[in-house]
Amino acid sequence: MPRVTTIVRKPAVKADRVVDTITLDHEARNRRQGTLRAEGGTEILLDLDMETTINDGDALRLEDGQLVQVKAAAEPLLEVRAENPLRLTRLAWHLGSQHGLVEVTADALYVENNPAVAELVRGQGCTATPVERPFKPERSAHICDHDHGHHHHHGHGHSHAESHSHAHSHAHGHEHHDHEHDHDHHHHDHAHHHEHGPGCGCGHHHHHGHKHDH
Repeated sequence: MPRVTTIVRKPAVKADRVVDTITLDHEARNRRQGTLRAEGGTEILLDLDMETTINDGDALRLEDGQLVQVKAAAEPLLEVRAENPLRLTRLAWHLGSQHGLVEVTADALYVENNPAVAELVRGQGCTATPVERPFKPERSAHICDHDHGHHHHHGHGHSHAESHSHAHSHAHGHEHHDHEHDHDHHHHDHAHHHEHGPGCGCGHHHHHGHKHDH
């Protein structure tokens, strides 16, 4: 099965190199890897080395230099319009904040046709008309980096929690030791330390110990 590692953009596609065509929906046009079957039967192993969007008219370059041209599939969408441009802008913001997919044109938004999105559209005072057309949603930085960012964030959060837990237990033990030492041998120092001690729970331990001793 021929591998495809390169996308040829539409302006550079040479018609005499095109040996097959393939129709892909927006999800398939944003994939980096997978097995595809073109309309003429050509099987393709997609193996791109970077995130990219394959647009209507672009071509997949086979290892022998031949091309399989891509057509964007028509998909069931909602064409969203509003009399007030502000409503349309606000809706786009809401959809984006929910990581929804939105195609933005000069006078309308195109979104996935599902009940949740339709309800949000109506809630923002916009009209939604079902249409069938190729879907070319915006690919912002946060969508493109979302997968990597998520894993990085997860790892960071985990190590942060561990280091926080470690730091907290260390600090607690340290303060507790100082408390015992100061209280037993330097009562004045203990009172001074208690006054100016950290407020993240340690004060509670001092107070508790102090009451218990007296």
